[in-house]
Amino acid sequence: MAVDKMTVEEWWDRFFRWGPYALLLLGALLTAATAHLLMTRAEMYAVVPVGLTALALQLWWSRPERRRPEVRQRPGGATPSEYTVAGRVYYTVRLALAFALTWLNPFFAVYAVLGYFDADRLMPRPAAYAGVVGTAVTMAGSQSGGLPPENAVQWVGFGALFALNTSLSLFFGHLGFQEEQNTRADEATIVELERTNARLEQALQENAALHAQLLVQAREAGVDDERRRLAAEIHDTIAQGLAGIITQLQAAADQEDPSAARDHIERAAALARQSLGEARRSVQDLGPGALEHDALPEALKKMAEAWSASSGVAADCTVTGIVEPLHDEVEATLLRVAQESLANASRHARATRVGVTLSYMDDEVSLDVRDDGRGFDPLAPPYREASRGFGLGGMRMRVERIAGAFDIETEPGRGTAVSVRVPLVRYG
Repeated sequence: MAVDKMTVEEWWDRFFRWGPYALLLLGALLTAATAHLLMTRAEMYAVVPVGLTALALQLWWSRPERRRPEVRQRPGGATPSEYTVAGRVYYTVRLALAFALTWLNPFFAVYAVLGYFDADRLMPRPAAYAGVVGTAVTMAGSQSGGLPPENAVQWVGFGALFALNTSLSLFFGHLGFQEEQNTRADEATIVELERTNARLEQALQENAALHAQLLVQAREAGVDDERRRLAAEIHDTIAQGLAGIITQLQAAADQEDPSAARDHIERAAALARQSLGEARRSVQDLGPGALEHDALPEALKKMAEAWSASSGVAADCTVTGIVEPLHDEVEATLLRVAQESLANASRHARATRVGVTLSYMDDEVSLDVRDDGRGFDPLAPPYREASRGFGLGGMRMRVERIAGAFDIETEPGRGTAVSVRVPLVRYG
């Protein structure tokens, strides 16, 4: 479409550049051929300077700075603010010269017809209508036998032809104006749609960037929370245990009674064993060793098999979707949730069958652990063992650290289903 449109514009540009010369020459040739029939000697002498003036006017207008190429290249014509004084002068003087030439010889109407074509191009709307009417006068005079009409019949013909030329030119001019307005409205609509699409695309990009930023912040917040948790655990368990060991050993060193010193040493040994257990548990929570050599699906299957062998409860592990390598923190969270869910099923549920399902979807990963155990009342106060994991609260906290969702469905006697949905954050 753009190639055709440019071709039409170039054609009209060539017509407005060379057409006036060709039509003026054609009128001159027809006048020379019919001068002895239609013109007096005085008219023959007069037509030469008028014709040369028209030629000089056209040469003046053909200068590049007069033609205003920015208007000619604009689709749909010019706007009122783009009409120049030079264009108005050119059109008005040419209309007067064409009228004078047609008065001298009717065949010069072939030159006057230009007034129909570029009125809207060179003149504002009211002046363009006046120019079209003036052109219609010239054309009607030529078509009725020349100007001025010599008898009543010619006057009647002139009036009828003038009315016909004026009505047709104004009618088609109005249609052209409406088409121009529709074209400009369509162009404005397209421009506005492009701006709207650009704004929507920018908004989508900003949303995607914000989503990625939120994920990064969630991961960073999770790391900070984990560091604070470990620091608190070390302070509350290992550090206090070591302080107690030091106290007991100092007390044993100060005792002269061997039996009393032995009691202090035994207490220190007990504190050392307890602190060692806490240290091992904290280290295990830093990162699952099962993910060091296996991907998440294989690690889950091996964990389910090992749990089934130790607990004596049948456990199935199913993986759906296209498996993708996930971010280390996402895989660690899912494995820890599955590990804690299986531990809860072993300690509390008295289940006979457990199912673990890992599902990879377009933009998220889900983990479901279901058992057919005795279930529990989710509104009851949570049960927690100090020496073991962190229960449902700990699982929920782990999942929310990576902007995930944690849900649990259970009721007494109906089993328990733990469901986790986290963003699919790929490795790296």
